[in-house]
Amino acid sequence: MDLRKLKTLIDLVAESDIAELEVTEGEGKVRIVKSSAMPQNQVVMMQPQAQQAAPLAAAPAASAAPVAAAPAIPEGLIVKSPMVGTFYRSSAPGAAPFADIGKSVAKGDTLCIIEAMKLLNEIESDYEGTIKQILVENGQPVEFGQPLFVIG
Repeated sequence: MDLRKLKTLIDLVAESDIAELEVTEGEGKVRIVKSSAMPQNQVVMMQPQAQQAAPLAAAPAASAAPVAAAPAIPEGLIVKSPMVGTFYRSSAPGAAPFADIGKSVAKGDTLCIIEAMKLLNEIESDYEGTIKQILVENGQPVEFGQPLFVIG
């Protein structure tokens, strides 16, 4: 993994409320853990595991994930995060949110902002409809592909 990416990941963990981040890129894996006892973040780089051990580790995780994720997201069109960053419902603290539950949205309307690497990225709706649910709290870190809104 590139050192600039690693530094960016460390900065994201340091500035957010998350305590731990694990990223897999190709065959390499990086795990960053923030500890209150240590003044700096801990970075652990792990080598690829043997191919025989991977199926054993993946099987329990795969069976547990659908059970936990199924009840949380209602039916409808899901708007997912296109990047890792911090979710904001409005353009500034105290400003009106871009989207609220029950509000009608058109394709291309701004739903939220995701801050990534000091850049504010407006996330637009790919769908027309009414916002049924907002799945992320304001100021919460989000992952790539994490569901943000349900539009019906």
